[in-house]
Amino acid sequence: MTATADAAQLAAKFKYFRTTDVTDALDALGRQDLTLMDERVRPLWQGIRFWGPAITVRALPANVRMPVLSPADALRSHAIWFAEHGGMKIREAVTPGCVVVTATGGCGEVGIWGSNNTMEMITHGTVGVVTDGYCRDTDELILQRTPIASRARGRTIIPGRCTFTGINEPVGCGGVLVRPGDIVGCDGDGCVVVPQELVHDVIVIAKGILIDDAHKRRALYERLGLPADETVDVEAMQDFYADVN
Repeated sequence: MTATADAAQLAAKFKYFRTTDVTDALDALGRQDLTLMDERVRPLWQGIRFWGPAITVRALPANVRMPVLSPADALRSHAIWFAEHGGMKIREAVTPGCVVVTATGGCGEVGIWGSNNTMEMITHGTVGVVTDGYCRDTDELILQRTPIASRARGRTIIPGRCTFTGINEPVGCGGVLVRPGDIVGCDGDGCVVVPQELVHDVIVIAKGILIDDAHKRRALYERLGLPADETVDVEAMQDFYADVN
C-alpha cells in the first residue's frame, strides 16, 4: 500500500476511532507500544482528530549558516536558501486525505511548519501534519484550527538551520517507524501509527472496542441524566461499520 486514494479510503474507516481504540487493537495484534509516537508529539490544540496515510519527509541539520541579508532579500530568505540547498518538495507528493509526517532527528529549534505552509498543505488535501520537531506561529495555527501535532513550539525559520531529503521514504518520527502508506492518527491523547499490513485487522478489532465502549458509556450517560452526544451514538457507529468483518 502507498499513500493513494485506496489508502485514504481505508483511512476513512477510522472516522469514529479514538487513538485509544486503535492502540488497544494493536496490542491485540502483538504490536504493544511499538507504534506509539513519543508522548511529547501532541496536538497543538484540543479537539484535533485526524487519520490518513503517511506522506513522509526527513529534515537534516544544516552545516552552513545563512549569509547576512539585505532588507529586500530577507523577504526572499527561504527562496534563496532553497535554491542552493533544496526545499522540502513535499507539495508534489501530497495526495487528498494524507498526513504529512516530518522526521527531524538531530535538528535544533527550527519552525519547519508554521501558519502559512501548513495551510497550504491543507489546500492540497492534507488532513493533518505531524512532526517530532517544532512548529511556529502557534497563535495563528490555533486560530486557524490547523490540524498539527508537534513535539514543541519554536520561533525560528528554516534558512541556515536545516535541509530536507527523503521524500516518501521510511522515517523514524517520534521514536517509531513510519512508512509511506502507513495510517497515522492523532487526537488529544497523542499520535499512533498503524502499519499498512495491519490496517484491516485493526479496523475490525477497533470497531468492536469502540462500539462496546459506546454502549457502556451511553448507559452511564442515561443513569447520570447527561444528554447523548456523538461519542455514544451507537446506531450511527454500527451503520458505519456494517460492512466491516
